[in-house]
Amino acid sequence: MKRWVDEGRSDEWIASALGTSASSVQSFRSRNGIYRRDVSAALGNPEEYEVYEGVIEAGHSGTGIWFDPEVGEGPRWQGRWSGVGKVEIRLSPTKIVLLSRGRANGHLGV
Repeated sequence: MKRWVDEGRSDEWIASALGTSASSVQSFRSRNGIYRRDVSAALGNPEEYEVYEGVIEAGHSGTGIWFDPEVGEGPRWQGRWSGVGKVEIRLSPTKIVLLSRGRANGHLGV
C-alpha cells in the first residue's frame, strides 16, 4: 500500500484494488504512519538536468535502458552517471526520471 500512496493513488483507488472501503484504507494509513506526499515535488523539475534520447526495452532477460554510445563521452554524463551501480526509475504522467541509487566500479548497472 505504501508504494501506491507514494505513487499518488487515491484512497478510493487503493480501496478498489484491495476490495475494501476508502475509510478503511485511510484508517490503515493513519495507524501505520503511511502519509501521502506530494508526488510532483518528488519528481519536480530539477534546475540542472540533461535530456538523453534512449530506448527502454522489456524482454525475456529483463528490462534495460539503452542510450547512444556517444552519450557516454559527454562530460556531464561522465560526472553524474559513470559510477552509478543502481538506478531507480520514477514515472509520472509527463516524464521518466532516473535517480542514481548506489555506486559501482565504473559500470552503469541498469
